[in-house]
Amino acid sequence: MRKRLRAVVLVLSCGLAATLAVAQSYPAKPIRLIIPFGAGGITDVAGRLVGQHLGEELKQQVVIDNRAGAGGAIAAQALAQAAPDGYTLLLGTVGTQVVNKMLYSKLAYDPATLTPVSLVSNSPYVLAVNGVDGVRDLQGLVAYAKAHPGALNFGSAGNGSSPHLGIELFKLASGTQIVHVPFKSGAEAVNAALSGQVQIVIDALPVILPHAKAGRLKLLAIADEQRNPAAPQLATTTEQKLPDFKIGSWNALVAPPGTPAAQVEVLNAALARAMARPALVARLAEMGIEPMQTGVPAYLAHAQRETVKWSRVIQAAGTKLD
Repeated sequence: MRKRLRAVVLVLSCGLAATLAVAQSYPAKPIRLIIPFGAGGITDVAGRLVGQHLGEELKQQVVIDNRAGAGGAIAAQALAQAAPDGYTLLLGTVGTQVVNKMLYSKLAYDPATLTPVSLVSNSPYVLAVNGVDGVRDLQGLVAYAKAHPGALNFGSAGNGSSPHLGIELFKLASGTQIVHVPFKSGAEAVNAALSGQVQIVIDALPVILPHAKAGRLKLLAIADEQRNPAAPQLATTTEQKLPDFKIGSWNALVAPPGTPAAQVEVLNAALARAMARPALVARLAEMGIEPMQTGVPAYLAHAQRETVKWSRVIQAAGTKLD
């Protein structure tokens, strides 16, 4: 019995020593961070900023790899097929981690098998209008939409995109009927609102705010619980009696299936230090981007809440992409 006990202790000790050795030597080369959208968008901007500071904490370069298409499914598939050695990461989104599995009957990757590292950031969405006379706030828009069912339309980055699902959430929360007009990108949807082709658009604060400051779009609300320092005068949806209408472009750091816990711990610790850097916090705040709580437990709890929320919206809207 004693011999068996000694053998078990020896095996556990060797395993722990190996884990510590891996953690101490990792990372020994640059890390690739896959971004599931093209350059210039809010996910890309957040990924590049965080990637730079994360690389400095890890003392290795974080190389950005933009893989756009299929709502992030192409990027997530690339991650799922990568070696589980901690040198390939994905800046996951609500699409890659939660929504795609509800929209596609066949998905080339399984979000449940990806190794979570941590939440990273969130950019709350804002709702803006153009050409809706007399509407000055969110409740005014609800009243107008109810008085003119089907008369208003909204633009999005395409079927199943976050802006599309965001307005479906608004419709569900407010009991209104608004017509969806899909475009190929968020930029096209915003341009359609600017030209008056659609009356409503929602997107991340940095995308909409410049047009609002120029007087070309009218901001009605920020879809969050708290006001944002980048637009402190803008009332929240909670303040305007639509607390269920909350949406933002959130991101999470995700690794391939089977990535060892030692690498995840190193990444988590480095990310926590990076997200606490005053320079990074200040730069994100300038763009209205909020740091999120780091760590695997926080990510898992958030993903569960998002799954419940968006499954209800998608079921009500009947949205499917295949």
